[in-house]
Amino acid sequence: MHYLELKIPPAGLVLLFAAAMWLTAQTNSWAMVQIPGEEWVAIALSMLGCTLIIVAAIQFISARTTVNPLTPESATEIVTQGIYKLSRNPMYVGFLVMLVAWGVFLENILSLLLLPLFVLYLNRFQIMPEEKALLTKFGDGYGQYLKSVRRWV
Repeated sequence: MHYLELKIPPAGLVLLFAAAMWLTAQTNSWAMVQIPGEEWVAIALSMLGCTLIIVAAIQFISARTTVNPLTPESATEIVTQGIYKLSRNPMYVGFLVMLVAWGVFLENILSLLLLPLFVLYLNRFQIMPEEKALLTKFGDGYGQYLKSVRRWV
C-alpha cells in the first residue's frame, strides 16, 4: 500500500487541482485561448458535473451504504443500478466534468492539460485502492461488476 492511497478526499483533490489550474492560467497568459460562449459552456458543464455527483450520492444514500471515499471497506452494499450501470465512478466523472468547466472558464490550454494528471492520480491513489477493498469485501459479485462496467464512462 502506498502512503498516498485513500489519503486525500476526492473533493479536496478537486480543490487542489482547481487552484493549480488557476495558478497555471495566471502565470501563463501566453497559453490563453478564446472559447466562444465560454461562460455558458462552463455553466452547463458545471451543472452536468453537479448533477452526476448528486444523483450518484443519492443512490449511495438510498442503498444505505457509505459515501465516504476514504473508507471503502465500510461499504455495506455495491450499487450497480441507475447511473452505476454506465460508470463505476460517476461521482468522480462529475468532479472531472466540473474541472473541465473550470478549465473552459479560465480559457487556458495549459490549465486544461492538468486534467489527465487528475485522472491518473485518482485512478492510482483513490479508485484502485477502493476497488481492491471492495473486491476483498464483496468477492466475485464485485469482480463481475468490474468486468461489465467501465471505470469512468
